[in-house]
Amino acid sequence: MSAHDSLTERLHREIHQQMEGVLALAERLDRQSLNYDARACIVGVAEAAGSVRQILATHRELEAIATRGVDFQPEPVAMRQIADDLQARWVGKAAATGVTLLVSHDAPPHTVAAIDPRRLTQVFDGFVSQALASVQRGVVEVALQAVPAGDMIAFEGRIRGGRDHGMANRDLDLAEVEGLYGLEIALSVALGRKIVEAGKGQVQTEPNIGAGETVIFRFNLPSAMDPDLPVEDPGSTGRAAHILVVDDNATNRMVAETLCEMFDCTSESAVDGVEAVGLASTRRYDLILMDIKMPRMDGVAATREIRALPGTAGKVPIIALTANADPEDVAAYMAAGMNGIVEKPMKPEALLSALQANLGGEDAVAA
Repeated sequence: MSAHDSLTERLHREIHQQMEGVLALAERLDRQSLNYDARACIVGVAEAAGSVRQILATHRELEAIATRGVDFQPEPVAMRQIADDLQARWVGKAAATGVTLLVSHDAPPHTVAAIDPRRLTQVFDGFVSQALASVQRGVVEVALQAVPAGDMIAFEGRIRGGRDHGMANRDLDLAEVEGLYGLEIALSVALGRKIVEAGKGQVQTEPNIGAGETVIFRFNLPSAMDPDLPVEDPGSTGRAAHILVVDDNATNRMVAETLCEMFDCTSESAVDGVEAVGLASTRRYDLILMDIKMPRMDGVAATREIRALPGTAGKVPIIALTANADPEDVAAYMAAGMNGIVEKPMKPEALLSALQANLGGEDAVAA
């Protein structure tokens, strides 16, 4: 390593450590009793520090690629899970800027590819962040398509944004993209392009009808079998288990219902705690999957109401669906009467484990 490279590495490390300290302080201040203006300042500080940290991380990735190329670590990944993870990763960031994010996927059921999920996330991060920066209070659409062909899968990602600069159709001019979107997005787009090219894929754009453009990237991926996905063994669960899915997010309900069907369980859904309590008091369920944060009545309050119901209705197993799984949060869920948690974004193996644990194991789920 040259003296210049050594200095660059030390600068990266030092700035990264300083930003970690800023983020830790901001998080600590955010837990204090502050007025609205002070809290807004803390949020701004945390966002700025996070942006600097991301710029450093992406720049380091680009330097490593320039020196050693892209290292891929493929693993079996379900196409549906890619869409779910993208939705969970970006929907909050989009909403914070007034943009509606729509994520969809088109693939045969149980399509699994051998892919590096971290690298694919980096590709989407670049083009989705570019699209969000180009839209003001509009819609960004992210669509995934996977078409099996023998032992390969033709994978395509589409990100429909607002501006029409044709940036993905020519060699990246970092200064030009930085002028349009800022350095963080420019580096992220550059990283995404490098990964696609290293994977022998292509990136192009199409003009939208009206305004804007759609960025399209394509890979050919090996198909794979997921050892944790028991799609060929319906006898392990059985169809008798009837599950109530409670979540105010339509996509989350659809994901949960699809997984229930995958494990040969029937399901119904409710959009909040009030509706869940009403259904639990009048119908029979073998298990309830309960979101935590919902309007009208949250999952903890709904669980307490259900536990107060007479007879078997008040004893139904209730599993929390949440991204907040800190020990103190879990303790609060259990104290309210819940029987366990499944973290979001939901993994098939996590739901199967919860079903088996709360419906008596593999041999008893069907009963």
